[in-house]
Amino acid sequence: MAETLGAEIGPDKSLLLVDDDEAFVKRLARAMEKRGFEVRTAESVAAGKALAQASPPAYAVVDLRLLDGNGLDVVEAIRARREDSRIIVLTGYGAIATAVAAVKIGALDYLSKPADANDVTAALLAGGDALPPPPENPMSADRVRWEHIQRVYEMCDRNVSETARRLNMHRRTLQRILAKRSPR
Repeated sequence: MAETLGAEIGPDKSLLLVDDDEAFVKRLARAMEKRGFEVRTAESVAAGKALAQASPPAYAVVDLRLLDGNGLDVVEAIRARREDSRIIVLTGYGAIATAVAAVKIGALDYLSKPADANDVTAALLAGGDALPPPPENPMSADRVRWEHIQRVYEMCDRNVSETARRLNMHRRTLQRILAKRSPR
């Protein structure tokens, strides 16, 4: 299987995985190595940016929320050094606003956790013409509210005070909402 995928991967098989969940990143690294990728891992924004600067990867899977910052900073660092890199943003906090922000700065796709190695491989190697299937269940009213707050938050460059002002909401209330997982 690695040989067939290797032909699809291309001559440069370098893959950078950036995620602060140590167990997850080790499992994914092993699975991606079996699929023919040459994997390097980082568990922070700083380490991810350092690896991207030293040797920009052909492929990258970057977690959105890391302990020391935002994974979009790693995406920008990779994109600045290598425009043809195929980057996937992976997160447990799925929101349309952050997906749009990730795509605007150069990510190919945005996957919600839990995503397995097959999902990640398919996203990394997918052609640009494939359209995703329509959603089976429409968003709930709570989810629509969450998405709107996330969009305004991204438009304000992730500034909590400015977002709260624009939404006519108390800053602490907004901080509590942003700290929670998205509703279904």
